[in-house]
Amino acid sequence: MSVFAMILLTPIFLLTLAAAAFLFAVAGAVLFQTGCGKRLWRGMEDWFHVYQFLTVPELNQTKHHNHLYSKLSLYLHSLPSIQDSHFANIVTGKNPNDIVLCLAPNQTIQDHFLGATIYWFSQPAHPNPEGTGTYVLKIRKVDKRRILRPYLQHIHAVADEIEQQGKRDLRLFTNSADEFGQWRSVPFTHPSTFDTIAMEPDLKNKVKSDLESFLRAKQYYNRLGRVWKRSFLLYGPSGTGKSSFVAAMANFLSYDVFDIDLSKIPSDSDLKLLLLHTTPKSVVVIEDLDRFVAEKTERISVSGILNFMDGLITSCCAEERVMVFTMNTKEHVDPNLLRPGRVDVHIHFPLCDFSAFKTLANSYLGVKDHKLFPQVQEIFQNGASLSPAEIGELMIANRNSPSRAIRSVITALQTDGDGRGCGLTGRQKEDDEMGEPDGVVCGEGVHTVKDLRRLYSFFRFRVTRKSSSSISSLPASPLR
Repeated sequence: MSVFAMILLTPIFLLTLAAAAFLFAVAGAVLFQTGCGKRLWRGMEDWFHVYQFLTVPELNQTKHHNHLYSKLSLYLHSLPSIQDSHFANIVTGKNPNDIVLCLAPNQTIQDHFLGATIYWFSQPAHPNPEGTGTYVLKIRKVDKRRILRPYLQHIHAVADEIEQQGKRDLRLFTNSADEFGQWRSVPFTHPSTFDTIAMEPDLKNKVKSDLESFLRAKQYYNRLGRVWKRSFLLYGPSGTGKSSFVAAMANFLSYDVFDIDLSKIPSDSDLKLLLLHTTPKSVVVIEDLDRFVAEKTERISVSGILNFMDGLITSCCAEERVMVFTMNTKEHVDPNLLRPGRVDVHIHFPLCDFSAFKTLANSYLGVKDHKLFPQVQEIFQNGASLSPAEIGELMIANRNSPSRAIRSVITALQTDGDGRGCGLTGRQKEDDEMGEPDGVVCGEGVHTVKDLRRLYSFFRFRVTRKSSSSISSLPASPLR
């Protein structure tokens, strides 16, 4: 009887198992279509070690910024899947009206590449002094061997394209006196462009063409066996627009700016270390190089500066960079420091002439032509001159009245310009001021310009050591 019962019960037992398996499969399929079911399935896969996890920290092992982290941030924030995620941070972009979705802590998004599904999530910043975050890549082991390298190359290419479209926020980096070899950065928001700087149109167009040619010349430089970099020397008196020109270059190229303060660097090796920690797509600037060379400090040697300009370290670490050096004059500088190969382009920034004055009047006052322009032109032709910074300040102070602003410039040129004794004295009667709105009046332009020059002298005294030799400007070809 017991044997018969066992035989009878065996089909029933098997049918029961089959029905249970069917119901489990149906329930699993239904659950898999829901978010809860997908997370449960991924959890089972993780438990069986189907996936591998790779981290991309914000800082590398030497506590310096990880460039892959920046490129990955640009890439992930551009993915359509971030809009379909359960959580996202909403922040403003480079412009106040731009809204950007960013990964929230522990948020997971998907990406697809070459038939594989890839997961990214953001780990929150650790409670440490750096306060850095980490991106985590989750990828199937079988897919990792096949797609990881081309996938990372794809991320670099997309991030570079976003940067070229102007979506990357530019940064200004400065070296610290407390941490040698370290950079500190702030957002670079300087508004200067090639349209706003006062420069001869032909020279300006040559510079823009030179920079555009440089951007397209990577393969050409590689074929020649040369480092893909370009170096500029900007020289001229203070207040002639050299710093604004550097900002215009950075905005034109969409490059970050690394401003090196030589007075904060203790040795040649630390200068090399700073260059090692610069990034591609950057403008590396050393200002007032002539004054530093004249001081002959024991901290940094001329040999160290030469190696910085074209040494082995530069050959290895200066790819896709623009080097800029500024001087008041080239007269007392060793020509070997400025030879071709170390400096590619020399640009002279003279005191203001009539052409530059018209550019300034258009930018500061919105005036392209004025009845006082012929008088201004005559004064310039007789040898009077001021720096663009001095003329710009006079225009700002009288910006509500273009006629008053131009008259203040005329007065300053007649009484305080470099062309003293040219016989141009007196002041025009203000016969056309009656219909213009009141503004800030520089009653005596001479006092304004003298105050500006005293202010420039004060700052030069505070931030630099007194040089033993007087430096004068040297006329030279503006671009070669």
